[in-house]
Amino acid sequence: MRVLIIFFLTITTLSCAQDKLPLLGETEHQREMNANFKDAAKSPLTDQDRKDFRGLDFFKFDSTYVLTASFKRTPDEVSFKMKTTTDRLVDYVKYGEVTFTLKGKELKLNVYQNLEMVEQLGEEEALFLPFMDNTNGEESYKGGRYVEVKLPENNQMVIDFNKAYNPYCAYNKKYSCPIVPDENRLYVNIEAGVKKYDKH
Repeated sequence: MRVLIIFFLTITTLSCAQDKLPLLGETEHQREMNANFKDAAKSPLTDQDRKDFRGLDFFKFDSTYVLTASFKRTPDEVSFKMKTTTDRLVDYVKYGEVTFTLKGKELKLNVYQNLEMVEQLGEEEALFLPFMDNTNGEESYKGGRYVEVKLPENNQMVIDFNKAYNPYCAYNKKYSCPIVPDENRLYVNIEAGVKKYDKH
């Protein structure tokens, strides 16, 4: 009987240890993302994929991709229906433009605002910066990636491509994700942020 109890405790301990493996990630942001993907309440992964999940693949952190961009507000834009990966159309408006220099090239991206989210959350949470680059379909997700940005201060906006992430539809087809507009295609390699998702 004592042997059985010891055996049971050993198996239980090993099981708990497996569930509490250290989170992978070079930075705090990466570890936080991995924790969210493992959390059933937050993860976009299917139940089966989440069960086997050990961590996302990231490009190595590179401070080159932390940029302070010049921001230009475009207040007279007309709202439009942004296409998604499903039949759903979402009301967006071009909020402004950011320009910055990366690898010796002058680049520009449009910043958008989700009109529905503005009503729910306020301007800061509703800004949307999607982009495509030359790594798409190779090292990164073929449909492009997104970056979180905040309202600019003094006509400047900080863009950290190390925090670029995939749309949820890259992990699970049940999601409907905005498609990156053609205007936000960058003809450079953005070797930062989350790489494409491969089930391990």
